[in-house]
Amino acid sequence: MEERPETELISIPATPHETTPEILTPSGQRSPRGLNSGTSKEAKSWTPTSFISPRFLSPIGTPMKRVLGNMKSYLEDVGHLTKLNPQDAWLPITESRNGNAHYAAFHNLNAGVGFQALVLPVAFSFLGWGWGIIALTIAYVWQLYTLWILVQLHEAVPGKRYNRYVELAEAAFGERLGAWLALFPTVYLSAGTATALILFGGETMKLFFEIVCGPHCSSNPLTTVEWYLVFTSLCVVLSQLPNLNSIAGLSLVGAVTAITYTTMSWVLSVSQPRPPTISYAPISSPSATASLFSSLNALGIIAYAFRGHNLVLEIQSTMPSTFKHPAHLKMWRGAKVAYAFIALCIFPIAIGGFWAYGNLMPSGGMLGALFAFHVHDIPRGLLAVTFLLVVFSCLSSFQIYSMPAFDSFEAGYTSRTNRPCSIWVRSGFRIFFAFVSFFIGVALPFLSSLAGLLGGLTLPVTFAYPCFMWVLIKKPTKYSFNWYFNWILGWLGVAFSLAFSIGGIWSMVTNGLKLKFFKPN
Repeated sequence: MEERPETELISIPATPHETTPEILTPSGQRSPRGLNSGTSKEAKSWTPTSFISPRFLSPIGTPMKRVLGNMKSYLEDVGHLTKLNPQDAWLPITESRNGNAHYAAFHNLNAGVGFQALVLPVAFSFLGWGWGIIALTIAYVWQLYTLWILVQLHEAVPGKRYNRYVELAEAAFGERLGAWLALFPTVYLSAGTATALILFGGETMKLFFEIVCGPHCSSNPLTTVEWYLVFTSLCVVLSQLPNLNSIAGLSLVGAVTAITYTTMSWVLSVSQPRPPTISYAPISSPSATASLFSSLNALGIIAYAFRGHNLVLEIQSTMPSTFKHPAHLKMWRGAKVAYAFIALCIFPIAIGGFWAYGNLMPSGGMLGALFAFHVHDIPRGLLAVTFLLVVFSCLSSFQIYSMPAFDSFEAGYTSRTNRPCSIWVRSGFRIFFAFVSFFIGVALPFLSSLAGLLGGLTLPVTFAYPCFMWVLIKKPTKYSFNWYFNWILGWLGVAFSLAFSIGGIWSMVTNGLKLKFFKPN
């Protein structure tokens, strides 16, 4: 990773309430930019108000006590000045710190609900009703706990903000080990998800066109690869928004469309007659070993449905933070709202989709089932709207998942040149990233069919690493319940990651790579 210059900003707030001085960023927005040098050992044991204690104030008269109390409040705010790297004011994740709880809700919901939720009924077809619901519930509660951990650890050290997942991993595990452990899964969750969104969005656009056009389609329609290119071009246009706060409106669109199309998918499915040969028994396998690996692959699909933890710290870093109004309060308030809606999306679509199609669920998930079983039963306009909402959601999700990659490109540039990216350089990086993702998708069209394997490989980011980070940074009392609980959860997450990855590889080898998201009749 690129090392960023540890230079200090020497501006002083003009009033006691201005604890985060503002500067003009390259995108023209005003953004707080503070000091960013590490805290010394003395700073951890002494605070600016440590000498103004109740014992010190008690013998002093009321007027003087009021003056010293005001001075204490001022020093508390000054002592809370977050020490940021000056380079952060040039990077798309941290150049704007005007976020709020509403933005946090939009971003978390946009990142947390997506096309992976549509594949959840596929996992149920291998697990059955009981184990499917149990596994989905445990995964939801577990990832909600680790989300809370990440929100709390964002400012675990006074005067320091961990603005990116890799930064927190380096602080917990050490610079080398933390980068090695966190870099691959977070890079995949950013770049790999962007590639999968191009494939899924392009294929959905193609089906939307076929539904709208119907039997009157031209004799030379666009090929699937050409639809990928159309989708990528739209992503390039939207990616020119400068920073994470500036795409809050897109995240709102992505959140609303995700809620709408997941709800429409299961409502349309359960409202139609079920196939006559439907069965709710888990799909049988020729041997006990095959059954075990199929179940592990299904659990990996469930794990893959809970993504977005690699963006939690980045979202929280867009918020201002003061002693009286720390960022974690606003972030947690927005995250709670977002994950309440996520639960209202994933549980009905998993349960309703499995009820509607049982073990006949296509490998492509709910949209594939709608197209395969009900393309002639559901009004064409209603089906087209569902597919169009999926396209809008994928376009919005591409922006938030690509932002860490944009941030990394610009971090490398600014650290070498010691100046912010011009609008042309920034635009060039984003065009380059989008079309590299496009070419990877064309070369590896089966990428999105590896949900079980990819869920296993990226599982530690959501379920394991946050527990280890809590123990290593917060240092709970050794052998206490908190200490045991987090160590056990962390190692269980690692064990599940290995098991789910093996199950995903087995499923890929035995069943072959699915080159299509949908299998229309």
